[in-house]
Amino acid sequence: MLVGDRMKHPVITVSPEMAVVDALSFLRKEKIRRAPVVKDGKLVGIVSEKDLLNASPSTATSLSVWEVNYLVSKILVKDVMTKKILTVPENTPIEEAARTMADNKIGALPVMRDDQMVGIITETDLFKIFLELMGARESGVRVTALIPEKPGQLAKVTQAITNAQGNFIAFVQFAGEDPSNRLLSFKVADLTLGEVRTLVEPFVDTLVDIRDSPA
Repeated sequence: MLVGDRMKHPVITVSPEMAVVDALSFLRKEKIRRAPVVKDGKLVGIVSEKDLLNASPSTATSLSVWEVNYLVSKILVKDVMTKKILTVPENTPIEEAARTMADNKIGALPVMRDDQMVGIITETDLFKIFLELMGARESGVRVTALIPEKPGQLAKVTQAITNAQGNFIAFVQFAGEDPSNRLLSFKVADLTLGEVRTLVEPFVDTLVDIRDSPA
């Protein structure tokens, strides 16, 4: 899966010359938490709701409400936006985009095609993908197990389920407790919890969790 498959487009943008109060109102109206900043068709920054809120004076200020409103009205998006922008090409694998966001502690990446912005990928998009990977919206028997890290072990688990006419809804692997094992999580339909337990127990080191999981 590539970023271009899951990015939001067209992108909702703001102007660097927009007042922060107007930008904040605009983001809330559009129900978004951040927006790329575009000038003359070129990406020049990105601004978040937090950036805009932080532009307001402290509630402990001694200024009058009229003075506060006047000062805030003079602050523009260009004064508070992030100018050093991380971007990704649209053909970037989704996990690479997620790693970039996690490593840099950011919530979104503008998506580029050559020098043109064609979309944006956000942490919300990644959460939705995670829900799909885990089969969170489908019912079935959910299994978490540690399996030995050796060739053919994973195939034994999947073959056992397949031979019993089980239908895999989700299937993912994570790092195990140490290099000798892997943590496996999957969801299966068309089999009972007891049937799944009986099928997988001979091939796992530890059956960490097994449960009926509703949609």
